[in-house]
Amino acid sequence: MWLVAICLAAAAPIWAQTSTATVPRVRLVATGGTISNRNGGRLTAEELVKSMPGIERYAQAEYEQFTNLASSELTLDHWLGLSKRLNELFRTDEGLAGLVVTSGTDTLEELAYFLDLTVHSDKPVVVVGSMRNPSTVGYEGAANLLEGFRVAAAPAARNKGVLVVLNDEINSAREVTKTDALRLQTFQARGYGMLGVVDADRVVFYREVVKRHTARSEFDVTSLTKLPRVDIIMVYQGADGDLIKAAADAGARGIVIAGAGAGATSGTQPDGINYALGKGVFVVTTTRTGSGRIAPARRGPDAAQTPAASSNPAAAEERARRIAGEDLAPVKARVLLMVALTKTTDPADIQRIFSEY
Repeated sequence: MWLVAICLAAAAPIWAQTSTATVPRVRLVATGGTISNRNGGRLTAEELVKSMPGIERYAQAEYEQFTNLASSELTLDHWLGLSKRLNELFRTDEGLAGLVVTSGTDTLEELAYFLDLTVHSDKPVVVVGSMRNPSTVGYEGAANLLEGFRVAAAPAARNKGVLVVLNDEINSAREVTKTDALRLQTFQARGYGMLGVVDADRVVFYREVVKRHTARSEFDVTSLTKLPRVDIIMVYQGADGDLIKAAADAGARGIVIAGAGAGATSGTQPDGINYALGKGVFVVTTTRTGSGRIAPARRGPDAAQTPAASSNPAAAEERARRIAGEDLAPVKARVLLMVALTKTTDPADIQRIFSEY
């Protein structure tokens, strides 16, 4: 289905709200979400663009409809198709200043991070959404969309990776997470802080993004038709390792453990992890707490090893497939592991990837 969506998007008419050449060209690639979910039918990309008052002051607004779905209905195939489309737009249209993508907020942070890893351009990609639908009093979608266009048109937004813009705030796709089910200020970067703000007079940035992303990314999805399966298992008191074994048996190439505290497991989960490692599955340890870093185990000639591990190459290989998730949230670690597995199965290389991205 996403192939059909791409073809339709590519053939869709381009509409510019103003013919002036004094403001940058920015295109909306709409995927749906609450921002479009009006009672009686979804707003189209054209209707979304026409809902922004004063857009002609900031950008020549263009649009295309990629999908028009709830975020829960987007598939990984849609992700791949969307990334390919955004790369195609930047590659074939040098005059574009930036792109805006609409998304449902429930999975917005995952989609944004995937694009952060796979869109190869230093031009801005801005992901926006809304917490209230267009039929609700206080709908903020048009304001968020307008601010997304303003950020995408801002020269200062270049080289900062994929950005998430809602509620007047600019956050990094890597760092931001949805922290509340209903409140407008739900998207926050917690301990890192926002990158900037969108105020009435201008777009203001306060800091840079130092992790690798977009134009500096090594990941190429051009020829990919499918992403590898990676599952997430949460740790809770007395948890059974059978869920981990089931994921491994079902074909997961990677499993992310949302650990307690600094990565602790419980119940029979260690047995499940060892079973998965024995089947060649990569296991990434993260924390369910919402913040904090899981550091890689010290390896090398000075690292302590058990006699069994030092005399058993298979055990050492299994141990190497235990990857530290650094400071990534479990859902973000899943995205990175999926993408990493399309490039390498070398444990050292995958750990490097988690340290650099």
